[in-house]
Formats: sequence, C-alpha cells, structure tokens
Amino acid sequence: MQTSKAEQAEKDVQQSGPWGKLKAYLKVLGPGLITAASGDDPSGIGTYSQTGALFGYAQLWTALFTFPLQAVIQEICARIALQTGRGLAANIRKYYPKPTLYFYVFLLFIANTITIGADLGAMAASAHLLFGLPVLFWLVGMTILTAVLEIFLSYQQYAKVLRILTLTLLAYVLGAFFTSQDWGQALRNTLIPTFHFDRKYLLNLVAILGTTITPYLFFWQASEEVEEEIDEGRKTEKQRKGVSKIELKWMRTDVTSGAFLSNIVFWFIIVTTASTLNHNGIFNIDSAPKAAEALRPLAGDFAYILFAVGIIGTGMLAVPILAGSAAYAVAETFKFREGLYLKLPQAPAFYGVIVLATLIGATINLIGINPILALYYAAVLNGLVAPLLLLMIMLISNNRKIMQTQTNGRTSNILGWTTTMAMGMAAAALLFSLGLGK
Repeated sequence: MQTSKAEQAEKDVQQSGPWGKLKAYLKVLGPGLITAASGDDPSGIGTYSQTGALFGYAQLWTALFTFPLQAVIQEICARIALQTGRGLAANIRKYYPKPTLYFYVFLLFIANTITIGADLGAMAASAHLLFGLPVLFWLVGMTILTAVLEIFLSYQQYAKVLRILTLTLLAYVLGAFFTSQDWGQALRNTLIPTFHFDRKYLLNLVAILGTTITPYLFFWQASEEVEEEIDEGRKTEKQRKGVSKIELKWMRTDVTSGAFLSNIVFWFIIVTTASTLNHNGIFNIDSAPKAAEALRPLAGDFAYILFAVGIIGTGMLAVPILAGSAAYAVAETFKFREGLYLKLPQAPAFYGVIVLATLIGATINLIGINPILALYYAAVLNGLVAPLLLLMIMLISNNRKIMQTQTNGRTSNILGWTTTMAMGMAAAALLFSLGLGK
C-alpha cells in the first residue's frame, strides 16, 4: 500500500522548510477544493448575480455567514467517509431504514438533474454569447464532452482536470476590479447583517443557502474521499476503515481552503453585480448569461468576457460532479459497483446513472422549461432539500456505533446544528410566506 497524500505532506512539512509547507499544501488539495469550488456553478453564479442586482451590497453578509457553515458540513461528510470507508448513501443503507434512504436519494437525483439542466443551459447560452453558433450546438457538445471526460478518463487524470477548472473561479475576483466599487460600504454590509422579512428577500436567502451548502456536495465530498483512499491502495472497506490524526489534519486543510475559495468568489460576484447592475437600475437578472450580457455596456468587454468564460469553466467543473454524486448515491443504494477508478465495463450501472442524469438535465432545455428560471429555482429547490439531508448527516456523525471515536466535537456540533436549523428555518419561512401569498 502506497504512502497517503496526508502522510507525504507531513513529511514534506517536517523536512523541507517553507517550500515544503507550500508543496505539502498543494499536494493535499483535492476533494475539498474541487467539491466546494463546484458549488460556484452557473446556478450559483446566477443566484449571486441576482442577489447583487436585487439588493446591491445588502446581502454580502451571507458570504461571511456561510463560510464556517459550509466548511464544517463538508468536514463532517469527509470525516464520515474517512472513518467508515463508505460514502453517505452506503452508511444510510447500512444503519437506517431503506425507505429513508430511498427518500433521500430520490430528492438528490431530482435536485441534481434539474441543476444539471440549468447549468448546461447557462453554459450553452454563454458560449453562444462569446462565439456565436446556435445554443443547441453548444448544448449538445457540452453535454457529450462532460459525460465523456467523466466516463473515459482515469480518476487520477480526471481529478487533475477538475483541479485546473477551479482556476476559472478567479475570473470573478478579477472582474470586480474592472468596475468602480464602494469598498467601504461593501465591507460594512459584509460585517453587519440586514434582514427583510418579505417573500423576495426570503426566496433569495434560501437560494443563496441552497446553492452554497448544496446536497450534491455532501455526497460528492464523501465519495471522493473514498476514491482518494482507493487510489492510494486501500481497495476494501476494511482497509479504508479508520482515520489518523494526520489524515484529519490535512483533510480539514483541504476542506477549509475549498470553502474559503468558494465564498470569496461568491462575495466578489455580488460585489461586481451590485456596483454595476443594481447601481444602474437593473434589478432583475435571473441567469448567469444575462448577468454577463448586462455587464458589457456597464463594465466593458473584458469584464463581460471574464464573466461568460467563468460560467463555462465552472459548468464544466460542476456538471460532472452533479451527475457523479447522483451516481454514487444510486450505486451505493442498490449495491452496484461504483467509482471513477473503475472502467465502464466494470461499473456499467454507475456510469449509466451519470449518462442518464446528464441527458435528462440536457433535455430540460429542449422541452420548453425556461432554463433562466430553472437556474434560480434549482438553487431554491436545493435550499429546501438540504435541511432534510443535513439532519441525517448530523445523526450519522454523532452515532458512536458508526463513527466510534470520530463523532462530532463541540464545535462541529454547534456549527453543524446551526447550519441545519438555519437552513430549515429559512426554508420554513419561505414556505410559510408562499402559503400566505406575500
């Protein structure tokens, strides 16, 4: 069995000085970075753009608020996988009633396919804006490309592709500096929360929570931790079971880095759209491509190009993860062979789910469902589904029979239950508001 990334990183830190620390840090970036970065998908970009257009800087505080919550939930999911050697669905299947498992996996599959459709539609629309050619051409091409990369690249190659794609998020950081900003006001709104209890504000808040702390990220984080262990030679569940302090240390570094990057990008997207769209009286941007298009006359061609290219890059990162997380959950539920380390003939059902989810998502764009609205409401749907999944994650992570010595500590429980309650209360408030018609 080969040395794990965490063990090698620890050796680099101890033996190589400052450069060794940087080398170690870069070496352990993987599932946590990729998972959190994929949360800034076209659906997320559309949601954050709408936030800036509707409310200006007023909801910037949500980026600061969600950072520790996202980090702790992804850490819990990773720790569950590292300790048990299994993904989330496999743990639910082993320790909880099957109807519970089927319910959660069904919700995940529905939410993921809708989000895939919204993301593919946004990617195709952005490519059309940049390069011309019909949207249908780009939709078909991107659907095929994302599926082919995920199915036919080895896990090592595919993980490298995903890490590279995370760099496209930097486009949104750069974009903010090509527009005039009131940085003082932005900082005040980041540190001092403001609330409005009307339906529009609550809908947007649920959308933000749903696209930042997203159900598919929970399953993907856990499954990719298992993939990493398999890649390091731990082929059986028995070999993978249990986690060392060194592995926990570097996993938390990876997860925290990913959450930090994700929320920084989220903050900059709101800043950019607030200072351009909202400032110029454009309050209704309900998709990422429309945000890019609206930026052009206000912020210039370079900001427009950065925004549109970022949509395509983040979509290429997120769509395979959406499809893959659904495939892991379904395969673990029905005990199919699963894993990106396997070739297509070795895991036909697993890869079949990837193809099915991707094709259903693409088809949404062809049957008259408005992909612009789908982007925003996909985030809202995730916000409604997430509290139910978070409840199960918290139960698993506090179950000594499952986690043994690696149950949640005090900080994980405080932040984890805060996340669950915050998302549950936001979802309940929204449903109550919709019921009253306000």
